[in-house]
Amino acid sequence: MTEHHVEEPHAAAAEHHGHDDSPEAIKRETRRYLMVFFALACLTAITVGIAYQHFEPPIAIAAALIVASIKAFLVAGYFMHLLSERKLIYAVLAITVFFFAMLLWAPWNHHYDYFGR
Repeated sequence: MTEHHVEEPHAAAAEHHGHDDSPEAIKRETRRYLMVFFALACLTAITVGIAYQHFEPPIAIAAALIVASIKAFLVAGYFMHLLSERKLIYAVLAITVFFFAMLLWAPWNHHYDYFGR
């Protein structure tokens, strides 16, 4: 008689989805999430520090947007697991960023055209 190998349902699902449920893998993931959390906390402190400095508005806005972009990348990449997603996700994200940039650019461009600057 032949032996049939019966896998447990959660083990088959873990292999199918590429998850490693071993204690070492869970520790690595936990460490990664804690590092991202610490980075987000530091970047939040930097944002608060920028707010308390007396920079010119364009410099303050640029610095705050750079820090916010880094924080958004960390949240989307690690907590929303977009770093491990397929190329379609990146295409949708790129289109979203393009239209967001257009929404920001259009009123600003119209303002300068309207006032003749």
